[in-house]
Amino acid sequence: MFCFQCQETAKNEGCTVRGVCGKNEDTANVQDLLVFVTKGLAEVINNTKEVDSKYYDKVSNNLFVTITNANFDTDAILAIVKETIAMKDELLENIDDKESLSKFAKYSSDDDEELKRKAIEVGVLNIINEDERSLTELVIYGLKGMAAYNHHANVLGYRDNEVDAFICKALEETTKGYTDINKLIDLVMETGSHGVKAMALLDKANTTSYGNPEITEVDYSAGDKPGILISGHDLHDMKDLLEQSKDSGVEIYTHSEMLPANYYPEFKKYDHFHGNYGNSWWSQNEEFEKFNGPILMTTNCIVPMKKTNTYKDRMFTTGNAGYPGVAHIVADENGHKDFTEIIELAKTCKAPTNLEDTKVVGGFAHNQVLALADKVIEEINAGNIKKFVVMAGCDGRSKERSYYTDFAKALPEDYVILTAGCAKYRYNKLGLGDINGIPRVLDAGQCNDSFSLVQIALALKDAFGLDDINDLPIEYNIAWYEQKAVIVLLALLSLGVKNIHLGPTLPAFLSPTVVDFLVENFGIAGNTSVEEDMEIFTK
Repeated sequence: MFCFQCQETAKNEGCTVRGVCGKNEDTANVQDLLVFVTKGLAEVINNTKEVDSKYYDKVSNNLFVTITNANFDTDAILAIVKETIAMKDELLENIDDKESLSKFAKYSSDDDEELKRKAIEVGVLNIINEDERSLTELVIYGLKGMAAYNHHANVLGYRDNEVDAFICKALEETTKGYTDINKLIDLVMETGSHGVKAMALLDKANTTSYGNPEITEVDYSAGDKPGILISGHDLHDMKDLLEQSKDSGVEIYTHSEMLPANYYPEFKKYDHFHGNYGNSWWSQNEEFEKFNGPILMTTNCIVPMKKTNTYKDRMFTTGNAGYPGVAHIVADENGHKDFTEIIELAKTCKAPTNLEDTKVVGGFAHNQVLALADKVIEEINAGNIKKFVVMAGCDGRSKERSYYTDFAKALPEDYVILTAGCAKYRYNKLGLGDINGIPRVLDAGQCNDSFSLVQIALALKDAFGLDDINDLPIEYNIAWYEQKAVIVLLALLSLGVKNIHLGPTLPAFLSPTVVDFLVENFGIAGNTSVEEDMEIFTK
């Protein structure tokens, strides 16, 4: 195996024996094969005049499956590979000129052993030229993040045909073996611009379906009734679970990236929605153990269980998530998921063990912050708010991520943090106070809600009559871990945002040439120490 798509990849070079994420060699190889056959499906879609949306959905879903920490079930992924080949072959029958198609589109097999042999042959390192490989994978990882956001919008009934078409177009482009890296650079930037569209689509889908997030104080303490813990990012699953469990005597808790569900008016209507339990995704081995009730993983951010963990029989996956030996909830042909098994199990369990008696305020998505725009501008003009620092993105297990806690503590008291994603768990309980009623940590929500941070920045630019978004009193110190953070980064670059600090390390998949390009054209920089970076950010 060879995988370097996440921030924790071994030695910041690549995982070659077993993923730091926990996936084994077989899983890694079959995921490579899934990307390979998905490129083939995308190419056939591009050569077909009229295509049903189910084919576009398959492309997005497949890419989502291969995101870090989403699916560890090798057999399930192999089954998806075979489904993809079958769908591709079905479309292929309508194409007259099959000979002009690439090896990706022509490949076909339904034999498990042959597929496993093929999986070993189609990895990342097949692209020999380092810069071509770097840019190609940058596009692929951006597409994976985009596909995840696209999927969440699609299940809510929202679709952008341009996003669907671009994902397929870009996948095919990555098969062409460009020697001119400028073409790949253009594709990277185009990926970023379509990432903005995908995030805008999901924002529309979420807010239309569940209302605009509101300023909310979220309770982190445990109640005295049995509970179900829901993690991941899928708000559609959240709604279904709340609805199906409303008269069961069971309470619902969010975990990690599902925390922002607490901010939506639609979910607040449910009296048995208790609050949030626990912290960032990487602490789940200990926190799931103490929760005592069932856990539903709706998307990525699964941590493989330790031998000492006992919650395997009360953990469930759904959607594009998967884990060996864990029950998987499948949607019916109408997209409905039946969570009865989870609810009935919860009734037999003890109430969660209390972890903390904390309350944290969030819900500062763009609609809410723009409602406070006059107050924010007033505080800026009065000199009470000197700068905003965007500290969005991901959290992770590495000790070096304590940098973000220390950095938040060290910021001057007239600085406000804008955040989205699980990076906030590094500093959202520090009690950093407020500036005349405006909290110094403004949490917009999930990683995709980085779109809200962009909307806030653009609104401030207009309010101050500025021509360039980079003239705003905003600094960017972003933490990344996986591919949804990659598309957020590319989206920011496509909007012209410069001088972004990215950490805790620069991606291993960026070659020196690509790093130089990003530094020279966008001022991308890595983290150093809190003291050194603080000098830069507080100039």
